[in-house]
Amino acid sequence: MTIRSATPADVESIAEMLRRLAEETGDSARFASTPETIRTHGFGDAPLFETLLAERQGTPAGMALFFPHFSTTLGAPGVYVQDLWVAPEARGSGIGAVLLAAVARRAKTGWGATYLALSRHVHNDGAAAFYVRLGLKTQTDLLHMYLAGDGFSQLATSPTAEADT
Repeated sequence: MTIRSATPADVESIAEMLRRLAEETGDSARFASTPETIRTHGFGDAPLFETLLAERQGTPAGMALFFPHFSTTLGAPGVYVQDLWVAPEARGSGIGAVLLAAVARRAKTGWGATYLALSRHVHNDGAAAFYVRLGLKTQTDLLHMYLAGDGFSQLATSPTAEADT
């Protein structure tokens, strides 16, 4: 197995792995990533994320998509893992742990990260057990929230947004 940084030539593979992850987590209806959005936002002029790929004999077996994060509470930079996926046939082989370790190493050396953060789907008991085995803890005093679609557009174009800029 090898771990390597993804390149623009990998956008089709990344999109397929993300699609499979969305299917497994029940997010297919909301899933909108395409090879083009991955190319634009991950490999364009101002990349918003990085991706590490795990390969076995040249075939993608897993991926981790991540980006810099900052905690004002800790007063330090970290890394947020947006997506971690391992092919079902490769699960239990240690690829997920190797990918997270590679992300942590990349973030620590790349921008001085001192912590790793991620979210998992509530119904994914396998992921919960995996993360606990690696030492991750649930942060019970915070609740992950988001705003998207029309609500986000309305907020971004509200008079309040203009007054604050």
